[in-house]
Amino acid sequence: MAVRRKIVGIDGPETLHAALRSAQYLADDALATAAYLALALGKPLLLEGMPGVGKTEAAKALSSVLGRQLIRLQCYEGIDAANAIYEWNYPRQMLAIRQAGEEQVDIYRDEFLIERPMLAALKAPQRVTLLIDEIDRSDHEFEALLLEFLSDFQISIPERGTIRATEHPVVVLTSNRTRELHEALRRRCVYHWIDYPEPEMEAQIVMMRASSVAEATAHAVVAAVGRLRQEPLAKLPGVAETVEWAEAATLLNEQGVAWPDAFKRAIGVAVKVEEDLAHVSERIDTIVPGVAA
Repeated sequence: MAVRRKIVGIDGPETLHAALRSAQYLADDALATAAYLALALGKPLLLEGMPGVGKTEAAKALSSVLGRQLIRLQCYEGIDAANAIYEWNYPRQMLAIRQAGEEQVDIYRDEFLIERPMLAALKAPQRVTLLIDEIDRSDHEFEALLLEFLSDFQISIPERGTIRATEHPVVVLTSNRTRELHEALRRRCVYHWIDYPEPEMEAQIVMMRASSVAEATAHAVVAAVGRLRQEPLAKLPGVAETVEWAEAATLLNEQGVAWPDAFKRAIGVAVKVEEDLAHVSERIDTIVPGVAA
């Protein structure tokens, strides 16, 4: 059963929503509610969505709001316990054995243990937020390793026994849904799907993250990005690309490039695959119509 806990300074989804905004992250009510419930119930938060919608940024903002250090575990194909949980420092162990001579030496002391992100989060649950980023890039074997950790927040080390957290650490998992996650993993988490933001919210994000961008420019670039996301591109532009395109176009305009040419000439900030750029170049006047910024 999940253990309810109090979060200092956050007494509900509305408070968390405001706190995330102060950390330069605009969350909708559903995301703020899911994050609050994960914190209050001591459960991991699983964020799924297309690449570039702000999943990792949400974890960073949440960690900032809580005043915690962010430990990021970037997943990839073939990741295992030695990369994610712990491993023994074999060179130091062998050196200790040689130096001890005929005397017995305990080579499984803390000084020989190399802590990886998951173990570090268990040993300092009040000071860190663990981000397990792009869990869908890992394989099913690694998911199995996660089950004990996410169920009871403990890790079994054969030479040392079971290490348990003094309290449930804050854990955020992200997935681009390149593959389906195991049902057992999903059951252990509070789940939220992050979609591309509505145009008005995305324009607010642009103006929040890029203060030099005018409101009209923000709305214009959001509209253009919305049209790009309707195209059959290999990589759709995310929110970060929207912000960067607005900044780049504004910079060119300040240097004398007129609108909408500033948008067109900065298209490589938003579209970053050769085939996509070739496709967009043929339709650039439709995607970026005349804009009075």
